[in-house]
Amino acid sequence: MNTKYEKYINYIVSDIKPPYFKNMVDMYGLRPDEYELILSKLFNQPVSITGKRVENIQDQDLYLELNDGYWQKTERNDRGDITYEVNSDGNWSKREYDEQGYEVYYEDSYGTVIDYR
Repeated sequence: MNTKYEKYINYIVSDIKPPYFKNMVDMYGLRPDEYELILSKLFNQPVSITGKRVENIQDQDLYLELNDGYWQKTERNDRGDITYEVNSDGNWSKREYDEQGYEVYYEDSYGTVIDYR
């Protein structure tokens, strides 16, 4: 990858906001063959893309975008547990886990807080 192109890709990764697929086209004029490069850097891991669904190498959802503008982004820890989810409606939830992988904390945008500790 040449230096100028690499700088451009890194700029996009630092600048882009959801909805990612729409913005990769409308804001940056990217081609579909560039999506995986951008999204792998954005999610800081190898990804696969099916339609407008982004998954990690364990086939777990990281991002989904629908044609009506709805999107959902999921963050996971090293074990693959969901740690944070947010969507285009502004709803979010976050979770924490203990060393054994058991959920010990849950909080969401509706005001629900559950502390299992």
